[in-house]
Amino acid sequence: MKQRPIRPHLLRILTALFLCHMAGLPLAAQPFAPLFSPRKQEVRAVWLTTFRGLDWPTTPATSPASIGQQKRELTDILDRLQEAKVNVVIFQTRVRGNVVYPSQYESWSEPLSGKAGVSPGYDPLAFAIDECHKRGMELHAWMVAVPLGSDKVHKEMGESSITRRNPKICKKFNNHWYLNPSHPEARRYLATLVNELVSNYDVDGIHLDYIRYPDRPKRFPDAADFRKYGKGRELAQWRRDNITELVRAVYQEVKSVKPWVKVSSAPLGKYRDTKRYPSLGWNAYHAVYQEAQAWMREGIQDMIFPMLYYRGNHFFPFVLDWKEQSYGRHVVPGLGIYFLDPSEGDWTLPEVESQLNFIRWSGCEGEAHFRSRFLTDNTQGLYDRVQEHFYYTHALLPAAPWLDSIPPAKPEQATWCATRPAIAMAWHPATDNQEGGVCYNVYKSASWPIDLANPENLVAVRLRDTTFTYRVGLPEERDHYFAVTASDRCGNESAPLFLNPYIPSAAPVRTLPDEVAHHCLQRLIPDDGIITLPEYVTGERVVVSTIAGREVANLPYHRSLRINNLPWGCYLVAVGDKDGHQHKIGLFIK
Repeated sequence: MKQRPIRPHLLRILTALFLCHMAGLPLAAQPFAPLFSPRKQEVRAVWLTTFRGLDWPTTPATSPASIGQQKRELTDILDRLQEAKVNVVIFQTRVRGNVVYPSQYESWSEPLSGKAGVSPGYDPLAFAIDECHKRGMELHAWMVAVPLGSDKVHKEMGESSITRRNPKICKKFNNHWYLNPSHPEARRYLATLVNELVSNYDVDGIHLDYIRYPDRPKRFPDAADFRKYGKGRELAQWRRDNITELVRAVYQEVKSVKPWVKVSSAPLGKYRDTKRYPSLGWNAYHAVYQEAQAWMREGIQDMIFPMLYYRGNHFFPFVLDWKEQSYGRHVVPGLGIYFLDPSEGDWTLPEVESQLNFIRWSGCEGEAHFRSRFLTDNTQGLYDRVQEHFYYTHALLPAAPWLDSIPPAKPEQATWCATRPAIAMAWHPATDNQEGGVCYNVYKSASWPIDLANPENLVAVRLRDTTFTYRVGLPEERDHYFAVTASDRCGNESAPLFLNPYIPSAAPVRTLPDEVAHHCLQRLIPDDGIITLPEYVTGERVVVSTIAGREVANLPYHRSLRINNLPWGCYLVAVGDKDGHQHKIGLFIK
């Protein structure tokens, strides 16, 4: 694999790693070069916030024109993310007791139409899913689990508010409302919301945010519930068990509907004090009652996105702690890139680069950027830096073998048509053992066999269609080799289907004519099942063969050639003279 040259900022990265080592962090004996190399399988995620339109939307949808503008805003963001080779969008779907899709249970979020409870005139979640999938990105539905919003907001919502419809599962604390984690019906309610979402939408994941007690919850009004449900436990452990019950209810509900949909959460970045460094009192376990590492141990999380919005010893030791206690599940640290904005903090770009490199070195499955606007706006040049040095290749999503370890069958029956400006390819669909469907990945290489382990050979990922057109940039690319694989919803990848034949450079080109090898043949366009040969072509016979040279028809010469009886594929057409010589004149795709 081609290695990027070592940059001057390597010294800063090595210094950070050395300081971690001096603090007691065990650094494996391995070269540092892989810190700069993208991996073939890694999560590159962003959180896209709809709360108050922080990332999207900025234009309320109140008319057909403004609906179009709101959609364009989103597709512009997704285009930027696709260009940066981001592969997961964590899309805020449930905000504060309201949602961005038509729901039987909760009302519309205010930024969509400019007024709470009012439809924007289309389904933003369905639109976002389609647009992400078109761009080869997964969409994980981000659900704010426990906070329900301010008392003022719920008074404005009136009878549609959950605090009015089902007050016994809600608690008011510091003038804000919360789903009551200790009430059994609250768990069923959250599971019901998840069921509605997963049943009706082709989401790739459910992502739980604020799946915890509110900040500084010592006076949270649950004393009566503790007396009723505590069963001899300490208050802190009882509260942790309540949050775990919420997580368990969601996980089981999702898997009962669509087993391939991944379930994740965003706990506080520091789980608890570690042997390497203290959390200084602000951690998931003690402060907000998240026993998140136990969730991974129990297997009720597929991914964890710890919010590691810290620097130095508040970041590096805790990344390692999450990875070491992951129990085989995916750990994707969240990066606080919003601190690059001078109005938010005083971070510098090299600090974020060091964190990105350390995440790769640690073996974590990727990272997530909070929030999308600070990436797409190129804050302190982060977008350019990520494109050039970190995400310069495509990446597949890591496999989740605990969900499914069986790869799809490989695609079959390649069709290939190379012309001067582009190369068109197609294949028959692959099948899988699960109902979630498959997507396709295309590889390209100048050498044979194609190295499928090298991410630099990936030219397209997560295609939903069984066709792909590669725009030829350099003339020599027309002689490169291509392959396609299928991936299922759990990240398992099939064996490859090689799309164009291998031609040994030392052997004469016989199975593929020179005209095809140099992509100069005329493209013949079928019209109602008939190919019409050019007027200047004459001969005794018309011969049709596959791209690999297998003859499928040999007929007396006629300018009109009916192809209805041929199977789906790509074919060469030749005309034979009276001496039996054949002259290749064109190709067509049926």
